[in-house]
Amino acid sequence: MNHDSPLDAQPVVTRLEDFDPASGSVIERAFFNHRPWVLLLSLLLTLVLGWQATRLQLNASFEKTIPTGHPYIANYLAHKADLGGQTNALRLVVQAKQGTIFDQQYLETLQKINDEIFLLPGVDRPFMKSLWTSNTRWVAVTEEGLDGGPVIPDAFDGSPQSLAELRANVERSGEIGQLVAGDFKSSIVFVPLLDRHPETGQALDYGDLSRQIEALRARYDSDTLQIRVTGFAKVVGDLIEGLHQVLLFFLLALAITTALLYGYTHCKRSTALVVACSLVAVVWQFGTLALLGFELDPYSVLVPFLVFAIGMSHGAQKMNGIMQDIGRGTHRVVAARYTFRRLIVAGATALLCDAVGFAVLFIIQIKVIQDLALIASIGVAMLIVTNLLLLPILLSYVGVSPKAAERSLRADSAQALQRSWLWSGLTRFTQRPAAAIAVGTGALLAVAGFAVSLHLSIGDLDPGAPELRPDSRYNQDNAYLISHYAASTDILTVMATTPPDRCTSYGSLSTLDALAWQLEQLPGVESTNSMAALSKLAMVGYNEGHLKWFELLPNESALGGVQTRAPRELFNQSCSFLALYVYLKDHKAETLERVVAEVERFKADNDSPELSFKLAAGSAGIDAATNIVVRQAMREMLLWVYAAVVILCWITFRSWRAVIVAVLPLMLTSILCEALMVGLGMGVKVATLPVIALGVGIGVDYALYVLSVTLARLRAGDSLAEAYAHALQFTGRVVMLTGVTLALAVGTWAFSPIKFQADMGILLAFMFVWNMVGALVLLPALAHFLLPSARTVPIENAPTATPTADRTTSVQSA
Repeated sequence: MNHDSPLDAQPVVTRLEDFDPASGSVIERAFFNHRPWVLLLSLLLTLVLGWQATRLQLNASFEKTIPTGHPYIANYLAHKADLGGQTNALRLVVQAKQGTIFDQQYLETLQKINDEIFLLPGVDRPFMKSLWTSNTRWVAVTEEGLDGGPVIPDAFDGSPQSLAELRANVERSGEIGQLVAGDFKSSIVFVPLLDRHPETGQALDYGDLSRQIEALRARYDSDTLQIRVTGFAKVVGDLIEGLHQVLLFFLLALAITTALLYGYTHCKRSTALVVACSLVAVVWQFGTLALLGFELDPYSVLVPFLVFAIGMSHGAQKMNGIMQDIGRGTHRVVAARYTFRRLIVAGATALLCDAVGFAVLFIIQIKVIQDLALIASIGVAMLIVTNLLLLPILLSYVGVSPKAAERSLRADSAQALQRSWLWSGLTRFTQRPAAAIAVGTGALLAVAGFAVSLHLSIGDLDPGAPELRPDSRYNQDNAYLISHYAASTDILTVMATTPPDRCTSYGSLSTLDALAWQLEQLPGVESTNSMAALSKLAMVGYNEGHLKWFELLPNESALGGVQTRAPRELFNQSCSFLALYVYLKDHKAETLERVVAEVERFKADNDSPELSFKLAAGSAGIDAATNIVVRQAMREMLLWVYAAVVILCWITFRSWRAVIVAVLPLMLTSILCEALMVGLGMGVKVATLPVIALGVGIGVDYALYVLSVTLARLRAGDSLAEAYAHALQFTGRVVMLTGVTLALAVGTWAFSPIKFQADMGILLAFMFVWNMVGALVLLPALAHFLLPSARTVPIENAPTATPTADRTTSVQSA
């Protein structure tokens, strides 16, 4: 028998009657000796879970995107009722394209918009605010004392006199820059949202809310009026709307992988089975999620792509092995069992590494990432059944095209390997000169990449909603809001607690005012607002408008009088809570870190039983807490995933040298990925953090398949060059195929309207390619120094060389 391929280790069995069905492992016998039952059970599962999959919903939750276990968020949730819906809120800017807001037609339209929004489900109506709500008031000092009322009086009739009165009220209300633009060309409808539908108790459907807002926008947008919308709910709504295009990317990925796989095999039946089994895994995943009551959100909706991609990678390896065996004349059932024996350990270990890459995401205390980890883990569990067990059984019935099998045998022969400049070039990396160059280049890349990765930022680096494209409608609306209003949409809220009825004491307000002054001196802080600021304005009003009285007076009776006219979002009903709103220029990590550090310093010096400061609420406050969690979790997550991969590789190979050979290329890819993020201006955040872990778990697949065959042949007595050549014949070509195929498939995401999906696509494509290069170039180079030929220096725990007929079995012990 010749030794042209690693497949020659199994005897050629042309007739099924000549094969012993009692051979093989317990798992092999349990499944292959009961193939009809396995197929029947799989069919029933597919029908049941497929029906369940139709019930899977797509939605998002505000609280799922925030780290609820962090002390800042715990403080926010504890005082959520006192904040008046200031965190999760929509802002609808109603812009007059011609003239100003002091126009009868504009105000009538604004009233209609206000009334329609007021009736939308999920609106926290007591705290909704616009020119037409009764809580938008003006206050003035007259000869008879303080006077005030709603900005739009009950007697408003749209006459010139009423419009003049309205303008005067707006100017006295303090809402210029808040609800009304400084140029009087637009006004805001502020819409705080509840987390749950008040009637059904179900989580608020952001997709449905966004559709209703868009319908309202379509009705009122005209040549004279334009509606602009910002807020978390609108971002999520736009993401959900953009996800309808995800199906197109899924179909494109399906087409790319199918075409390239067929181009490699030239076998329709086996290509169709590999694609079908990968799709079945996704169907089972969706059905299981529906049974467990889960929903897909904009962050986890990409997981099915990854599950399908991983399934295609493992399925191609199984199909390739069966095709080569059949090409040698082996019966299709026996070929399926042989391939199962050879690759079950490497395949199961690779999928376990994938699962670990997902599972370590559970350490990140952000529910949306934990859900992603669970959803992905379920998908990997399905792949273990569909691609490691079901696919070989299906191929044992269908087989492969005889011409395709013959072609595969020729293409994978030693002679073909020697004639190919690519494969012969790769085998050179097992020799000293090329190995030294590869290892040296890898070391230089690692050092350079690490130096660049030190500049990796945590959090968002772009203004607006970084989840969407900079030229998206949302970010254009947000840019308009920032440029025309004094109050930023990036708000960090500092909360302060006092004993009951002490929130307006001079000591409390003066300390709060001191903190506000210190924060206003920081770069990136545009302004602040609090009960202290309102009280100083009131002092001016109480004293005939003289600005010299713009100060807090140690007169608690006067200060307490402000409470009756103060907006409810500044304090609570029992006067034991104060809110300091800090309006920021942006929500970049450095801005948030600067503000948080200043508040923490002030808190350490000024906290007392009478007044205690707490961080943090507001959109920027939540971003700050999220950045802290992400920063802490990033390195911890990588340590856990690498520790798990090392343990699994050790269990598989039982060789510390082999573990190093498998893991070092992964580490280089992780370092270069972080450097790429710096180069592309990406920060580490909720959307990109999972990719770093996934790249490690998924990337180890390539190394496991190549190294398993290499070690098996080394332990059977081959030299390293011979062993690696056999690995290239058996698994290396498919590693290159799947690496390129999957990189192209996920690379299409770069054209997605959802920016974080595009970012994930670019990063995953990069990691697929570099992990493939590491497995085919750096792995044999490292093996040259760490895994010398078994003929000269045995590897640890290596069994003695086995007879030819049993060689491949040693892959399992590897």
